[in-house]
Amino acid sequence: MWRSGSAVLALLAGTGAAWAEVPRVAADITPVHGLVARVMQDLGEPALVVPTGASPHGYSMRPSEARALDQADVVFWLGEPLTPWLQGPLEELAGDAHRVELLEAEGTVVLPFREGARFEAHAHDGDEEDHADHDGHDAHEDHDDHGHEEHAEGPDDHDDHEAHEDDAEEDDHSGDHGDHNDGADPHAWLLPANAQAWLDVIAEELAEHDPGNAAVYMANAEAGKKEIADTVASVSAALEPFRAKQFIVFHDAYQYFERGFGLNAAGAISISDASKPGPARIAEVRGVVADLKVACVFSEPQFNPGMVATVLDGTGAGTAVLDPLGAKLEAGPRFYPALLQDIGAAIAGCE
Repeated sequence: MWRSGSAVLALLAGTGAAWAEVPRVAADITPVHGLVARVMQDLGEPALVVPTGASPHGYSMRPSEARALDQADVVFWLGEPLTPWLQGPLEELAGDAHRVELLEAEGTVVLPFREGARFEAHAHDGDEEDHADHDGHDAHEDHDDHGHEEHAEGPDDHDDHEAHEDDAEEDDHSGDHGDHNDGADPHAWLLPANAQAWLDVIAEELAEHDPGNAAVYMANAEAGKKEIADTVASVSAALEPFRAKQFIVFHDAYQYFERGFGLNAAGAISISDASKPGPARIAEVRGVVADLKVACVFSEPQFNPGMVATVLDGTGAGTAVLDPLGAKLEAGPRFYPALLQDIGAAIAGCE
């Protein structure tokens, strides 16, 4: 039987559906958006500020994205180290919104950048002093003992950086760009333990703004954490044959993924995604590949494959492409497990 709009609203209210109270939410990058979407599943959908495939380090928002910030009740963003340009728009457009910087959230492991073409073994006892209490995240405790680290970044549009690339010395770029080697490595989303911790942070924040749906947010966060734990187990098994091998990345964008899965990155071709490695750096990396019998050299979709070919020439190492921001993956609540699977499959399949 047909019901009027008011009758439908009354029926929804009577069943406890509090959709009208769901806050308007924005998230900066796709991995953060995916986690927020998982917590909001069945209730609402967050807006994405930095679209898939765009560089998080420097981006000019479209009117629709600026409007999403302006209308947001809550904004989840990774933090200033990854998107320094976003600080101003957040103040101007989302000044009345509650802004949650995930790199500063309780339970977040934050690692320092690594230096040099060859990564030395690092002790991590002090790396987590600011953020590292993961009690309550039993699903990923098995991965906390790994001593290797990696940092993640995503498919960047580097047309804006061609002027920087003309400067051949990579050390000259340490202050030019969001992905520099001073301070904290911002690519923390590739550590599954961080993502699990953030699901709780997101759920608690949304529950404060929308108490009527608090139970849904919390249940979604718990389900999301289990999905990540299941994915970690699956990816870990697939990576087992690769775990004893060493590899080179184009730039050090995978430290957190390494930590989560016990991998052994030997070094990076470039110091950052904004710097073109000079001949001395390339020669040094080739030496690392030869000395350590590196199994694979990984590039990323936006980087010049010729540079990787130069490093590989005559070494016998394999190559594959990693995409730490998952530009080809569908945004939404299933994004994060799919991202882990995609990176894991690329590493495991390198030949």
